[in-house]
Amino acid sequence: MPDARAQELFTTLLARPGVRIERIVSQGQVTPADAPYDQNHDEWVLLLAGAARLWFDGTGEQALVPGDALLIPARVAHRVTWTQADPPTVWLAVHLGET
Repeated sequence: MPDARAQELFTTLLARPGVRIERIVSQGQVTPADAPYDQNHDEWVLLLAGAARLWFDGTGEQALVPGDALLIPARVAHRVTWTQADPPTVWLAVHLGET
């Protein structure tokens, strides 16, 4: 696994019109509270390793462990509030309808 201690690593595994699949490796990184993601497309994520917590506007925080998957609908503000550093947190993200 690549070393992501200095910064989160995003690797595109497949890109086609309307879909992008990426691996994300996190080691303690979080999304700044004042800069949540607010995407124009749906995103499906699967946590492969490590652990994480995500915050969603309107519903609050959700913990994730390996095997957990969820769909983040377009225009739902969200952010990562915690990621396990050791072992690294590894995500599979599928961006749907991305232009």
